[in-house]
Amino acid sequence: MVKRIIICVVLLGGMLGYAVFSFITDGENEARNQEEQQEFGLEVGKVAPDFELQTMKGEFVQLSDYRDEIVMLNFWATWCVPCQREMPDLEKLYQNTDIKILAVNLIETETKYDDILNFAEDNSLTFPILLDNGEQATDLYHILSVPTTYLIDEKGVIQYRAFGQIDYDTMLKEYKKVKGSS
Repeated sequence: MVKRIIICVVLLGGMLGYAVFSFITDGENEARNQEEQQEFGLEVGKVAPDFELQTMKGEFVQLSDYRDEIVMLNFWATWCVPCQREMPDLEKLYQNTDIKILAVNLIETETKYDDILNFAEDNSLTFPILLDNGEQATDLYHILSVPTTYLIDEKGVIQYRAFGQIDYDTMLKEYKKVKGSS
């Protein structure tokens, strides 16, 4: 009799354990399926394509590392006059808000690496500058002109994009829209 009770307890425990495991993994699978169903693209309302690039400090970062943060993704080059005018406004936004700025330099178009380093120092840029060696991100985002800017929300969804120079007031206004909706 005791053996039967033990066997029943073990079987019930196993079934309960299986039910709990199934419940948990079904929830994880559902979340994964919802994420997989999100549409990736370059238009407003789509999930920004992920990439991994190296910073000027030698660290590797992925755009997806910044989920749960508002990100301004800016493609630029030192020789680009509108980029030169826009960079102080990007730095000001970075200093005055909690936005994460990823400035992707089109290094393949630069004359030399020192131009980027000198530009960053001359403009006291403190946000990460990513080097697009091999034009991975440039190709992924179909960059045809610089500056090109994407504002990405905490879920990785593009909320704003601009082709050409934008000023501080526009940056701040668009940031506040995204911040206010989250």
